Amino acid sequence: MIKIKIADNYFKRLIGLMFKKDIDYGLLIILKYGSSIHTCFMRFAIDIYFLDENKIVFDKVTLKPWKYYKTSKKAKYVFEVKENSIKLNIGDKLDFKAP
Repeated sequence: MIKIKIADNYFKRLIGLMFKKDIDYGLLIILKYGSSIHTCFMRFAIDIYFLDENKIVFDKVTLKPWKYYKTSKKAKYVFEVKENSIKLNIGDKLDFKAP
């Protein structure tokens, strides 16, 4: 089990995990547009899980700081955690209540 913070507005999505020195939680981003992620201004690598509208993981990637990634399919949610803090696989379904 991991604590989750939710980025459900423009400012929270804009800032994300930028400038953090470390985290002990996951960040759930509720997307409005696009399905791309960057790690500019990040200080550590993160595992990124892309979920569809049914909360099923369809893509995952690990990014070091100052990288960019775009999925081929539109995501509804993006879940970001510190590298190797949890293990999810493609096809796993997450259980959470989004606002």
